[in-house]
Amino acid sequence: MAVALTAKDADDWTYRGEGAVNLVLAYAGNSAEFVGKVLRIPKVSTNGSHLENGHSALTPHECLLWKDTADLTSAPTREIAEQLYVQHVMCPLLGSEHVDAGMRILVSKEFLVAIEKKVLSQRPSWRVKAAKVNPLCDSVLLISDHSVFPHGTLKGEFSLCVEIKPKCGFLPTSKFIAEGNAIKRSVTRFKMHQALKLHDRMISEISEYDPLDMFSGSRERIHRAIKALYNTPQNNFRVFLNGSLIFGGLGGGTKSTNYMVGQDFEDALKHVIMAEDGMRTEKLLELITEALFRSGLLDRLLEVQKLDAIDIEGVIHAYHDIVSQPCLVCRKMDADEFTNRYATLHSMPMEESLKIVRDYLIAATAKDLSMMLSFQPQQRGDVDSPNGALFLKSTNQSFDLKVSFIDLDMKPFKKVVYYYELDQQIVHFYVQMVETEPWLEITASNQEMRDSNESILL
Repeated sequence: MAVALTAKDADDWTYRGEGAVNLVLAYAGNSAEFVGKVLRIPKVSTNGSHLENGHSALTPHECLLWKDTADLTSAPTREIAEQLYVQHVMCPLLGSEHVDAGMRILVSKEFLVAIEKKVLSQRPSWRVKAAKVNPLCDSVLLISDHSVFPHGTLKGEFSLCVEIKPKCGFLPTSKFIAEGNAIKRSVTRFKMHQALKLHDRMISEISEYDPLDMFSGSRERIHRAIKALYNTPQNNFRVFLNGSLIFGGLGGGTKSTNYMVGQDFEDALKHVIMAEDGMRTEKLLELITEALFRSGLLDRLLEVQKLDAIDIEGVIHAYHDIVSQPCLVCRKMDADEFTNRYATLHSMPMEESLKIVRDYLIAATAKDLSMMLSFQPQQRGDVDSPNGALFLKSTNQSFDLKVSFIDLDMKPFKKVVYYYELDQQIVHFYVQMVETEPWLEITASNQEMRDSNESILL
């Protein structure tokens, strides 16, 4: 961590976007050391009673949880532990060729304060109200900018990158799901959460996107999923041209998230998609579909998501055993329900409880990550590309293809309780909504029948 960024360096970094935990900045300067890189800067809640400086290590329970993972528990700071989590846990699961664990670089407080002021007007207002740049961090994460090819801007060529949040791609079947929550077995978490977000005005319209389409293995259903994401991108679908955002939202919000629409977007695509005017957007969606269908990475991602084998309604019991506290969930049920459904969870050895929670948190990372698909048209006479190659028949074009996973944050052990409470809130709201508007359940059942018929035909 020899490099140190100071206040004068803030001018070289531009706002790229943000999630719940980090601000993302792209490099716009001329230093070869940073070209093709982005910074991930931790945020802190504006309502917090104190600021975290990153020097706190893992909690005792987290050390117990990750004791078998190399170097993780001995990391001097939480920030370093999170980087090691990506390197030692997520890289082997998702493939080291698709994951960049990054490196930490030193930053001054003045740099962080300057960045906070610089990006304030570009951030969504609800993000500004919720969190700000943490001025007490002394280092930040530097990783590859997956929205561009390493050589793209240097050669003056055009590259296109699509960022997708696939979300959870399966329906839980756990026997530990309460009878009142049985709808979880037939309606996706994404669909139910959309209803709650609309009610809370976090979004302005319901997305038609269905993660089950994305993870179906069917080219037709994947294409349907991509079209739905394009039609209602929210913060789940973004497009970059040479690293600059041309479609989607910077940080999510209640309003329309389109940065470019219609003809403007079509015009922007002309540098990459060789098709007639009015057809480039459709060809782009087709290109994305082919990349996802052929890469096989959705299958790999789904395997990691399915480490959540017993659902949060089972995991919460293992969590309470680890912290050696009375299970608050079991307190609310009668003796027969406890004996028939949950007693086995509370009689397991500690190692099994740890594995359940550990696997759940890894799956939570996989459900919350983003995929970056970068495309660059191959020129005639190109030598073999170091990246994968993809041919789009409808435009008679060959593309270099690079697929990466980002936003692989380690989920805090203490958030298991929050995940349980949010899950219950989402499900209970959706159940109440179905009771008042029964047609929603009929619609979901009809969609499930259509998907089942398509699977049979395929």
